[in-house]
Amino acid sequence: MRGKPEAEPGDRLSAAAARRIALAAQGLAGPRPAGPAGSRRLLALADRLGLFQIDSVNVVARAHYLPAFSRLGPYSAGLLDRAAWGRPRRLFEYWAHEASLLPLDLHPLLRWRMAAAERGEIGWGSLRAYAGERRREAEAVLARIAADGPLAASDLEKGRTGWWEWSEAKRALEWLFWAGRITTATRRGSFERVYDLPERVIPAPILALPTPSREEAQRQLLLRAARALGIATAGELGDYFRLRPAETAPRLAELAEAGALMPVRVDGWRHLAWLHPQARRPRRVSGTALLAPFDPLIWERSRAERLFGLRYRIEIYTPAEKRVHGYYVLPFLLRGGIAARVDLKADRKAGALLVQAAHAETGAPPDTAEALAAELRLMAAWLGLNDVRVDRKGDLAEALRRQF
Repeated sequence: MRGKPEAEPGDRLSAAAARRIALAAQGLAGPRPAGPAGSRRLLALADRLGLFQIDSVNVVARAHYLPAFSRLGPYSAGLLDRAAWGRPRRLFEYWAHEASLLPLDLHPLLRWRMAAAERGEIGWGSLRAYAGERRREAEAVLARIAADGPLAASDLEKGRTGWWEWSEAKRALEWLFWAGRITTATRRGSFERVYDLPERVIPAPILALPTPSREEAQRQLLLRAARALGIATAGELGDYFRLRPAETAPRLAELAEAGALMPVRVDGWRHLAWLHPQARRPRRVSGTALLAPFDPLIWERSRAERLFGLRYRIEIYTPAEKRVHGYYVLPFLLRGGIAARVDLKADRKAGALLVQAAHAETGAPPDTAEALAAELRLMAAWLGLNDVRVDRKGDLAEALRRQF
């Protein structure tokens, strides 16, 4: 593809139309599909979104399980476990948006990133030493895995006491993971990664696929992001798979020149937007869902504010007395808008889903409490909890309490 400096916008859309396009692309424009969701629907959703972000917080459920519940309803989380860590392998782990579960066909598109990590060009500063002066240590760890089979950091070095207190073995393993020399075979215990050689985990036909050039891989990643987002700015498209602006801009110009993406203007958006040519443009939307903090619809906070007027921040790391909406807050999508936010906790010992705070958004529909209660009951049942308990904190709490 030949690039050009910039592309002229060929269409203009209202902010409401852009919001409907975004919801449709994310599978949140209409009611959930009827009937139980099996592996086929789950894998189709993984393909549609391009990834499920992984996070260690387990206040409600781990982050990678929640986007599928939002779109499919009460599916079996075991289906995702088997796709990610069972046989036959359907998903693989790598650094994409953040740590993510990805469809296997994205493996070739991320090999340029693996190669860059092996050369020490990317990755956290403390890891880059393993590409140079500490490479022999990493190679020794790799040889141990090759000889002994799957290993976790705790198998290699005692004394690791917490998620962020990484041992030297963990750092060597993480560099090997960044570099694509090892991958995640499974997870165990407190969600600890167990690593193995890619050829013992990733299906051979996937490893045999040709490796595209860095530029072609980045174009394909941007197209996948555009398909998942429907309409987005350059920054949002690059953020989806963590491409730098210097990588994103020329690739978007090339895609526009080829007609693979359409530049458009959206009323109220400061930056030029890019529309996927196959994006649906629904006239109305009716989707209802609780959205995890790491859901791709809202993980880019400026996009969430632009699409929904939602100024959303994760308050986990905010001192309790300074939190506005709570600790682990899920926005509530109702018929195309964000109607409320709820601070949730799964109290597994008590068998209850705790609503620790409930706040209505400005202009929330009159039936917000009723619709939210139905969604909370659905989530509680999916989590295997028998009850929903609503605390009195928040301006929606009393109305929500009356629903139970």
